[in-house]
Amino acid sequence: MASSSGTKAPWLTIIGIGDNGLDSLTPAARTLFDAAETIIAPERVLVRTDCGTRETIAWTFGIKETIALVMARRGTPVTILATGDPMFFGVGATLMRQVEASEMRVVPAPSAFSLAAARLGWALQDVAMISLHGRSVHGLASHVQPGARIIALTSGGQTVIEAAQILSARGYGRSEMHVLEHMGGPDERLRVMRADRIAAEKPPLADFNTLAIACEAQPGAVLLPSVPGLPDDAFEHDGQLTKREVRAVTLARLGPVPGGLLWDVGAGCGSIGIEWIRAARGARAIAIEASEARRTMAAHNAMTLGAPGLDIVAGTAPDALADLKAPDAVFIGGGISNEGVFETCWEALRPHGRMAANAVTVEGEARLFALQSVHGGDLIRMQVSRAEPVGRYLGWKPMMPVTIWSVTKGLDR
Repeated sequence: MASSSGTKAPWLTIIGIGDNGLDSLTPAARTLFDAAETIIAPERVLVRTDCGTRETIAWTFGIKETIALVMARRGTPVTILATGDPMFFGVGATLMRQVEASEMRVVPAPSAFSLAAARLGWALQDVAMISLHGRSVHGLASHVQPGARIIALTSGGQTVIEAAQILSARGYGRSEMHVLEHMGGPDERLRVMRADRIAAEKPPLADFNTLAIACEAQPGAVLLPSVPGLPDDAFEHDGQLTKREVRAVTLARLGPVPGGLLWDVGAGCGSIGIEWIRAARGARAIAIEASEARRTMAAHNAMTLGAPGLDIVAGTAPDALADLKAPDAVFIGGGISNEGVFETCWEALRPHGRMAANAVTVEGEARLFALQSVHGGDLIRMQVSRAEPVGRYLGWKPMMPVTIWSVTKGLDR
């Protein structure tokens, strides 16, 4: 957050407004609006709002340009009209990263989530609330579970169609999609259709809408839970994959936390980074991978499995690690024996951050033993056997043993 500007009173006012314009404002919010000198609002809002002769700026540009415009006026009175609750996936939450809370006055209106839940009779605490507005629609995928209910902000009618296509491809074509258009305004309308029908027919929909989904899995739909350990065949890979059982244990050692950043060094198809992102709200991951083919697979897996924010970096550690943001956790899936890889990762790791490194070769295992003798931590050795056909019977087929070293930076041995 930026340092305080020293302003005694808030210079930036953000007022939540409904689709019915000024009629949605409380008396207190209307008083603040009437006192505004400069008003910034979406063009759709300004069309329905009488601002008199005051300076008005139509919000027709991206969020970066909006921030620059507002910050250029820092210290002078500015009022922003924003749809719903500005602090719930809104411009207020974004601007709060740039200015001190004491510089802002935020007056929320009911959010689209609250309005949609009220109209549908859904208990809001039992609903996944996400934003697909200005974000990849593939973020929906990690929330799709049998019986789940999802309410999503959208970027327009096309977002709904793309969401329906994702649901249908995952075996959730029977899911009921509620498209709530212009809630609270004179043009309010509710459309209810199955996902497979929307995907096939691509009906015209209002761009100002909120999407609510009641997920229903068809027979044969694959369950992809949020806990680590997705099936191996959920990933596109070339055989270089941290196997399901080892992956689950490795993620447990890394300990995904909300907002935490992971470096996945030698990421392969991206399985560890993707599962890290899926496991905790707002978790982020950087996948470092030298192979172009594997980077392509990682990007595909990230979109398919609901982790479109996976940051994929081309290159080989340690050189490719330069200038990356300091991580809260590091996974070294390959190259632990390479000169400088551990040292660079350990130096960058935040205090009390977690590291896990896996090895399947004798040389890699020896390196882990040596590191453990210096830095402490836990060593475990896993060997998993899976039942596979042996003629007319089943037999155990062992996979290669994997040694896992995990350590927390800064803890006394």
